[in-house]
Amino acid sequence: MSGNPLPYSAIPGEGKVKLKRVAAWLTTLFLPAAALAGDGKPGDFDYYVLSLSWSPAWCAQEGDARADPQCDRGRRHGFVLHGLWPQYEQGWPDYCRTTHNDPTRAETAAMADLMGGAGYAFHQWKKHGRCSGLSPRDYYATARRAFTGVTIPPVFTKMTKTLKVPAEVIEGAFLESNPGLERDQITVTCKEGMIQEVRICLTRDLEPRRCGSDTIRDCRLKDAVLEALR
Repeated sequence: MSGNPLPYSAIPGEGKVKLKRVAAWLTTLFLPAAALAGDGKPGDFDYYVLSLSWSPAWCAQEGDARADPQCDRGRRHGFVLHGLWPQYEQGWPDYCRTTHNDPTRAETAAMADLMGGAGYAFHQWKKHGRCSGLSPRDYYATARRAFTGVTIPPVFTKMTKTLKVPAEVIEGAFLESNPGLERDQITVTCKEGMIQEVRICLTRDLEPRRCGSDTIRDCRLKDAVLEALR
């Protein structure tokens, strides 16, 4: 489209009031799905997304710049718990207001073995855990149960060299190691050409279920970088 845009006064039949309504309507088109899905009431969600982050990729992209201890050589972190996220069928709540107190330092520290650090455990509570309707203790216990309920394919504990692999190979390995898990219940994401995360959709009872259409964002790369363990 060329030329200068018409001022609102030159648009036939449009007045200031109507223009404001149009502008408000257009704004809703660009709101994130989370903002459109609900009011973020704790406990009001449809299912969970269990997000498993490939630690070497996170370190290469973010952690090294922060000098995060998670990325120290010899830690050998592979897939770590990124988070357990309450999800709507479309969109998700975050930063909900809750009557529960924030977790204690002891509670966040107790999650470091799965999440790579206590600080990240607190961030996940603040953004996602508050929307679960659970207390910090129960939220972390639920996240731990969800994580331990998934078998990490043994091959990913032995990654001594950086490889380039089709992203679908990562998904296939998880499906093989977790009988009963279906392709529409898991998605693999990439970031900056690297394998980033494996996300598994779970019911509120932590049973595998089909992911919502906005959650299934499979990486299609045939040469995704899988960083070696450190």
